[in-house]
Amino acid sequence: MTRFGLIGAGGIAQSYLQAFQKTTEATLVAVADVRPEAAQAMAEQIGCNSYSSYQMMAENEELDAIILCTPPVTHLEISCYFLERKVNVLCEKPLSVDSRSAKTMIDTAEREGVILTMASKFRYVEDVIRAKSLIASGILGEIVLFENAFTARVEMRDRWNSNPAISGGGVLMDNGTHSVDIMRYFLGPLAEVQTVEGKRIQGLSVEDTVRIFVKSTEGVVGNVDLSWSINKDLDSYIRIYGSQGTISIGWKESKYRQATSQEWITFGHGYNKVQAFTSQINNFARAIRGEEKLLITAQDGLASVEVIEAAYSALRKTQWTVVNSAVNTVKELDFAKVA
Repeated sequence: MTRFGLIGAGGIAQSYLQAFQKTTEATLVAVADVRPEAAQAMAEQIGCNSYSSYQMMAENEELDAIILCTPPVTHLEISCYFLERKVNVLCEKPLSVDSRSAKTMIDTAEREGVILTMASKFRYVEDVIRAKSLIASGILGEIVLFENAFTARVEMRDRWNSNPAISGGGVLMDNGTHSVDIMRYFLGPLAEVQTVEGKRIQGLSVEDTVRIFVKSTEGVVGNVDLSWSINKDLDSYIRIYGSQGTISIGWKESKYRQATSQEWITFGHGYNKVQAFTSQINNFARAIRGEEKLLITAQDGLASVEVIEAAYSALRKTQWTVVNSAVNTVKELDFAKVA
């Protein structure tokens, strides 16, 4: 059984803890966190050792792999530390805060002959995998439009995710990495990106609401809504429109409808976080043992970092075209007469 260490005992680590309690492919032998009490509390839930630093864990445990659940700016240092010790690394998204550091991580893994990959839970959701197969079957015809939304009201003012010195960005860096990887999973390489920021409702130093527009190398267009400040209350988080039908991947069910029919056909039962995390651990453990291929590779992780970099560049360069409207001018004149 593959022996794992878990670094970082925050919120996302709790989902991994649940997954380790379900899997038969791997075992969690240690948890490390700079907050000793947090590491100990998590370790006690599963009956493993706890450490106050990842270095102590590395020195005292025989590890096949680690899962890195620390803030993005730490990913380069901690990943390379373990890769150089020939320990395989599953790094939470984003792989890193910029493509240069992500490439360094990949080069280190290749030099040491171990596996580095980025966590991307939505690739392991059963409904997402089924939807990919349905599209490959040609049932939707030519794919024309991709839509994705990850929006929820979340108080971010006291969380590290909104501190750019730690996170590398705001909602675009955080949730946007999931969106970009999902788009690449369905559409292939992405060629162009545009990003528009909405109002900063929470007064953060980073963006809390953005819309991303993309075009794939195959000419498929897509748009993504990301927000920590609004909730769109949608049943689905992915919709893919083709010339012959539509697929809707939802939180509680997934379905498709062909253009020749009024009936929606259900093919999935929605998003199951524990299932996704468990499948992700299983795939990584089997890949380490040479039993199957990774569903998401380090190169996929790098590609996501590159798209997010381009999205931030687009965000800083966004230009709007002024609408020359005679109608608006007339209305302004009328209001002036009334006054």
